[in-house]
Amino acid sequence: MNRKIIVLDTTLRDGEQVPGAKLNMQQKIETAQQLKRLNVDIIEAGFPASSEGDFQAVQEIARSVGDQITITALARAVRSDIDAVYESIKLAQNPLIHIVLGTSNIHVEKKFSRTKEAVLQMGVDAVKYAKTLLPHVQYSTEDASRSDFEYLWKTIEAVVKAGATMINVPDTVGYAVPEEFGELIRRINERLKNLDDRVILSVHCHNDLGLATANTLSAIKNGAEKIECTINGLGERAGNASLEEVVMALKVREHYYQCYTDIQTKELLRTSRLVSHLTGLDVQVNKAITGENAFAHSSGIHQDGLLKDKQVYEIMSPEEVGADSMELILTARSGRHAFKSTVEKLGFDTGAEADFEQLFQKFLRLADAKKEVYDHDVFYLIASHRTMDSRSKHLYELVSFQVITNDLYPTAIVELKKGTESLKGSAVGDGPIDALYSVIRSLAGLDVQLEDYKISSLSRGKEAVGRVSIRVQYEGKIYSGRAMDTDIIKASALAFLNGINAVLLEPQAQ
Repeated sequence: MNRKIIVLDTTLRDGEQVPGAKLNMQQKIETAQQLKRLNVDIIEAGFPASSEGDFQAVQEIARSVGDQITITALARAVRSDIDAVYESIKLAQNPLIHIVLGTSNIHVEKKFSRTKEAVLQMGVDAVKYAKTLLPHVQYSTEDASRSDFEYLWKTIEAVVKAGATMINVPDTVGYAVPEEFGELIRRINERLKNLDDRVILSVHCHNDLGLATANTLSAIKNGAEKIECTINGLGERAGNASLEEVVMALKVREHYYQCYTDIQTKELLRTSRLVSHLTGLDVQVNKAITGENAFAHSSGIHQDGLLKDKQVYEIMSPEEVGADSMELILTARSGRHAFKSTVEKLGFDTGAEADFEQLFQKFLRLADAKKEVYDHDVFYLIASHRTMDSRSKHLYELVSFQVITNDLYPTAIVELKKGTESLKGSAVGDGPIDALYSVIRSLAGLDVQLEDYKISSLSRGKEAVGRVSIRVQYEGKIYSGRAMDTDIIKASALAFLNGINAVLLEPQAQ
């Protein structure tokens, strides 16, 4: 009988640690709702001890999706961290405390400056304390792939006896190779089953050598029952094992792995696009499963073979991951019914009548400007509309702008609104964007510094929707802003305003 593999998604914790990928409260909840539709087993919602904002976000996620999905959050092996996790996730129906502590020599000696015995005791004490709060506790042996095996096992044995119900074996720095990592998991699994066969063995692989997916699959083949992944492979440095890659490998090669997941694979592409949109981090075009070219065939030989039989060059269909081989092209004449059908096909609730009407009017404006609207455009239109923050009355809105560009004095004139207050000003810059950002910065009264500016096209056609992604620095912290429009200058202004609004949405900025 095939084994079920438990899928923990850590996009909202490890994935959000990518510089510039920070999400606000509403964006985190939007992501969690989509992960619920994707049907992941566990959501790691954040690191609540790190900030009040992260604590509140984890708490809201536990409230909003914790009735159906296990919610966990990360804690170091100290009581204050464990308390923060407990308080933030306790409203979930099936909360799980996740404790992490290093086991490699370099972590023990350099990071903690303690003896191995002292570090092991820290872990045991942390698990014992967590068990007084909740019945389910996961213990992660950080940097396990570079740890001395006997000390690693001694730690695992001790924390299991202390009450840990899950043991997670991380390849924290992406050092392992598949054969080696698989053998490590086999040895641990063999001993763990003899110690307590109720304890779940898990893995968490990083991608520093490009082997995260391969290492995860090797671990599954050797007995791992749970995997930790992120959407689009987001995560520290080179990222984590990509959820969509591991899940589809298990599905396509189910006969080989004799394992399955409960992931709704038709939601994979929508989830990938939503995370890409909210974080502002593009998916490479040749990315497996969810890249723009994942199901594209340009070679004449390939196209000929596909026309004869899709299986000649496709091992899975686009429809399996939520992509359409054919899509309905919308125009301003398509009407509400066709637009509503497309919204529902993309997996979104059309919402209340008044809200849908607002969305439809935005679609009409886009269709008038762009003439032909594709599924990709509609997805980003909905995602942008649905992630408006409820505190918008305290934020800046763009009322109007004019940019005059030349090689002497590029000038921008801008009108903003904040609540009922109207703000107008002008500035000269080195170019049109510099002038635009100078006047917005002046009107907002925040000394934000532009760190990164990127333009990308989201769809086809002469009037394609352009997305501007920016990163700004304010008081030593990085904030991101994104916006879309067929007018790239307007998108640039909106993205910069969204970056400024992200500063204002921070709890300490209220």
